[in-house]
Amino acid sequence: MAKNITVIPATLDRHTGISSDMHYKRRVAGYARVSTDSEEQLTSYEAQVDYYTQYIKANPEWQFVAVYTDEGISATNTKHRDGFNRMVQDALDGKIDLIVTKSVSRFARNTVDSLTTVRKLKEKGVEVYFQKENIYTLDSKGELLITIMSSLAQEESRSISENVTWGQRKRFADGKVSMPYRHFLGYRKGADGLPEIVPEEAELVRRIYKLFMQGKTAHAIGKILTSEGIPTPAGKAKWQSSTIESILQNEKYRGDARLQKKFTVDFLQKKMKVNEGEVPQYYVENSHPAIIDPEEWDLVQAEFSRRKALGSRYSAASVFSSMFFCGDCGSVYGSKVWHSTDKYRRIIWQCNNKFKGEHHCTTPHLYEKDIKILFLRAFGKLMAGREHILEDIQLVQAALCDCTELDTQQATLAEEMEIVGELIRQCIEENTSKVQNQEEYMERYERHTRRYEKMKKRYEAIEAERQRRKEQNDRISAFAAILAGQSEMPIEFNDDLWLAAVDHATVNADETVTFTFKSGIEITEQM
Repeated sequence: MAKNITVIPATLDRHTGISSDMHYKRRVAGYARVSTDSEEQLTSYEAQVDYYTQYIKANPEWQFVAVYTDEGISATNTKHRDGFNRMVQDALDGKIDLIVTKSVSRFARNTVDSLTTVRKLKEKGVEVYFQKENIYTLDSKGELLITIMSSLAQEESRSISENVTWGQRKRFADGKVSMPYRHFLGYRKGADGLPEIVPEEAELVRRIYKLFMQGKTAHAIGKILTSEGIPTPAGKAKWQSSTIESILQNEKYRGDARLQKKFTVDFLQKKMKVNEGEVPQYYVENSHPAIIDPEEWDLVQAEFSRRKALGSRYSAASVFSSMFFCGDCGSVYGSKVWHSTDKYRRIIWQCNNKFKGEHHCTTPHLYEKDIKILFLRAFGKLMAGREHILEDIQLVQAALCDCTELDTQQATLAEEMEIVGELIRQCIEENTSKVQNQEEYMERYERHTRRYEKMKKRYEAIEAERQRRKEQNDRISAFAAILAGQSEMPIEFNDDLWLAAVDHATVNADETVTFTFKSGIEITEQM
């Protein structure tokens, strides 16, 4: 007996769930994006918005919803694309049936993001139409085509990113300096494209450096500038300590430039990382006009190091704060007020731990007027033997601050680390491409990684020593410049000279004070 088969036609659209007999206008939205915020691209952006508005409204089968837009935003991921994310959410909420956009690359250059979004929309019966590729996502071949086109778009982004990175590194290697002028205090882009000094801003930079060398902390400087109503480089009312520290430690203010301090880790996420040696850096001397004299800049860096070493023991109350140490116990000398409420009021300096514990320190207290006299006497001895001291300083720098051997060691280690790194990569690739004993693989892998980590620690130790020697060299050079530039013996105490010349002083039980100058020279004076 023959089978009788009757076809029952579909009555609902399989994607929208709407009756096939019903006349239904699809709710349509457009999506437009340009990848930069340049004037040319923004003109293109406006044209896209107008185009999609007219394009959707011209179709009688469509109902116009909106044109969602993003301007000046990269497409490599969708995380920070507000217009895109708002459109997807509206679609998932049932407000949109069809999204029209120019191409897959306009939608997303990240394959994962593109497919994930399309699949989420597809589950809700929302279709995306890519005009350039003529792809409808609800079509049976749509996802395959999107996968291919998204992968191509992602590869294009990677290629563009690599080309841009190469161009940047080539400019760095050529010593070409650029600055974030919009938020950079003291400089603007000159007519020739090179940095030029903004006089009024440069005065503020010099003031910040001077306040720091007068003993003020970054926090204290920030409070002063905030109270005076001076805006930050970013135009904000309140100065943060980090902003002050950045200004004080930026080599560009001495006329030099360290290039590639940060680099892009992932072109998809646009993630930046501080360069800790992963990629080359380039230091360009005399790249642009200086706001701060190199000698003064070096002094500030030396003072940074000194305060960092002191830690919580540092005080910014006076130019003498954290500069005097007890010869008995090693504690810092702090200021004390005697007779604070009467005419005999005096400020004295004594060991902070003098009366703590069972054994009291025998070191004497100091009056500020006596400190100033003792310093002038000690500095006078330096001036008397200035020529010989300057010659000795050169010998000290050659003996203690030379980094030639360290540089050679670092270069050798870097080559060896590169070789071992390649061995690790080969090890991993072999394990993924062919079958092998996993115990042997892990033993080989761990042997290589242990070797690499050992060399890395050695490299970091050498780098730390290089930085120490460099700081010492800068400190000594700055002191030599101060000594050489002093035309005559000062007859009055000067805060700037004190801070520039003295590293610290030790108060001894025999009522003597030993001044240790930044060159390492020690001179002892009797109170």
